[in-house]
Amino acid sequence: MHILKSLGPAVARVSGMEAIRAGLGAVIGLGLTGLFLLSPLVDAELGLYLVAPFGASSVLLFAVPNSPLAQPWSAIVGNTVAAIVGVAVCLIVPDPVLRIALAVGLAITATILCRAVHPPAGAVAMTAAMSPDAIAHLGFWFALAPIAVGTTALVVLATIYAHLTGRHYPFRQFDDPNRHGTEDRNPTERLGLSEEELTVILERYSQSFNLGVEDLARLIGAAELQAAAQSSGPLTARDIMSGNLVTAGPDTALGEIADLFRRHRFASLPVVEADTTFLGVIFQIHLINQARSDALRLDRGFAAALRRLLDREREKPVKAGDIMSVAGPRATTNTPIGALLPMMADGDTDAVPVVEYGKLVGIVTRTDLIAALARSAARASR
Repeated sequence: MHILKSLGPAVARVSGMEAIRAGLGAVIGLGLTGLFLLSPLVDAELGLYLVAPFGASSVLLFAVPNSPLAQPWSAIVGNTVAAIVGVAVCLIVPDPVLRIALAVGLAITATILCRAVHPPAGAVAMTAAMSPDAIAHLGFWFALAPIAVGTTALVVLATIYAHLTGRHYPFRQFDDPNRHGTEDRNPTERLGLSEEELTVILERYSQSFNLGVEDLARLIGAAELQAAAQSSGPLTARDIMSGNLVTAGPDTALGEIADLFRRHRFASLPVVEADTTFLGVIFQIHLINQARSDALRLDRGFAAALRRLLDREREKPVKAGDIMSVAGPRATTNTPIGALLPMMADGDTDAVPVVEYGKLVGIVTRTDLIAALARSAARASR
C-alpha cells in the first residue's frame, strides 16, 4: 500500500480555473512569440524558430511562476548559456551520442555555476546537439535567436499575463516594500528571521531550487497563524461574530452611508436586500476613494470634493450598490478561526461577512478576532 501511495500524485490539487489560466497563458505566450517575434528573425525552413524547450519553459512561466527555476534570470540566462554550450559541442564533437550527452551535461554544469538553473535549458542544449545541419547554418546565432529572444519574449508576456490574471511574477524579493509602500515586512512574515537565516534553511534541506526566501517566509507565517488558531480551541465564526448588525440597502444614498459610519464608528457596512440577502460590503476606504476620484475629476481639494459628493444627490446620486465590494472573502457560521485569521492578517480585509444560504447572519471584524485570541491566550496562561 505504501508503494502504491508513493506512485500517486505528489502535487496538491489545483482548481480547474487555475489549470485553464496556465494553459491559456502558454497558448498566448507561444503564439505571440512564434508568430510576431521569432518567425521574422529565423529561417522557418529550419524548423527552429519555435523550439520544443519553449514548451517546457512555458510550463514553468505560466503554471508555476513562483518557482526559483522560473524566474527571469534562470529562464533567460539558463536557456542562452545552454544554447551556447550546445552549439559549441555540436560544432566540435562528431559522434551523435557523445555530442548529445556532453552538451546536456556541460549545460547543466554551466547553468548551475551561473545560478541560472532552468530545466528546459537541458533540452535547449540537446536540441542544438541533435540538429547539426541547422547549427552548421545558424552557428552561435541560434543562442541569440531563437533562444535568447524567444525566452525573453516569453518572460515579458508571462509577467504581463500574471499581473492581468492576479498573480505575481517575477516573485517577490525578501526586501520588497509591503503593500503600503513602507519597508516593514507584512504582518504574517515578521518571523524574527533574517534573509540569511531563511536562506540557510533552504540550503540545509536542499530546497533552494524549489522555494524562494520570500515564499518560505510566507509559508512559515501561514503555519504560525494556523497553529495559533488551533491553540485557541474549536472556536468558529458563530462564537465571535457580531449579530446585531447595522446594514444599508443597495439604493442607500452616499450621504446616509457617511452618516452611518460617523454615528456608529464602523470600519465596514454590509449591504443587503430587504430580506437580508447579502450583496456586498462597504469599507471606509470606498468612501475615501470615491471622494478622491471626484477631487481629481474636478481638480478641487479633497474636503471640497467630499462635500460636493455628499450634496450631489440632485445630479446623479451615488448609492451603496455603486461603491460596495462584492469580491471579498465570506464565511459561514461554522468557519473556524483558523480560516478567518489569514483572511484579515495582511490588512486587505477589515471584516468578513458571515452568510448562511445567501442571507447575512453576522460579521466578524478584526476587533472580534483579536478579542477571541486574547481570551484564548488568557485561558491558556492560567
